[in-house]
Amino acid sequence: MTRLVSIAAAVAMLALPLQAQSGKTDTSEESREWRFRVSLNDKEIGSQRFQLRSEDGLTRLETEAQFDVKILLATIYRYEHRNVEIWEDGCLVGIESSTDANGDPFFVSGRRQEGFFAVEATTGAERLPECVMTFAYWNPRFLESPRLLNTQNGEYVEVEVSEPVSDQRRVRGRLVPALRYRLTAGDIDMKLWYSLEDDWLGLESKTQGNRTLRYELM
Repeated sequence: MTRLVSIAAAVAMLALPLQAQSGKTDTSEESREWRFRVSLNDKEIGSQRFQLRSEDGLTRLETEAQFDVKILLATIYRYEHRNVEIWEDGCLVGIESSTDANGDPFFVSGRRQEGFFAVEATTGAERLPECVMTFAYWNPRFLESPRLLNTQNGEYVEVEVSEPVSDQRRVRGRLVPALRYRLTAGDIDMKLWYSLEDDWLGLESKTQGNRTLRYELM
């Protein structure tokens, strides 16, 4: 289940400038929500919700995820994640997250300071560059960052992203044109789909046992 945990945690890592698709900033108020159905080998195991509110130059993102993997009606693995992030001008200024990965607790707490970003996590404390991004799947700007903050364990990991490939993705029952990227970071290896207007459409990743973890818009 280690692979499942790492992918679920990665999807819980988000960031967004004030306008969800363009990456521009303004001082207007904005509210937006994304809900994804999560499946493992086409069997639904839970959901993940992202709620965004932006006002006067600051963005607040709240994330909630809950997965239950069952065999013969018995739950063999449970994952819960809660995350709140505050952003300003495309940089993370604060984060508080808590995770229960089948009984193993994790936390991350971080604040931007003068000249650096201070992180305290289950694994210890660290000073990062002043402008940090998380795994902002639904904001394509994150694909340009060489390192990203893991909001489950506080690790600042190197990532590699492929050039986009033309593809299609089924969204709410219909196929739409899409661009597909491949993202790798340590033991994470996933595919990401975006519309031609840069809106995040879904995610797939192979887990241990060659199973497929899939996120689909609800």
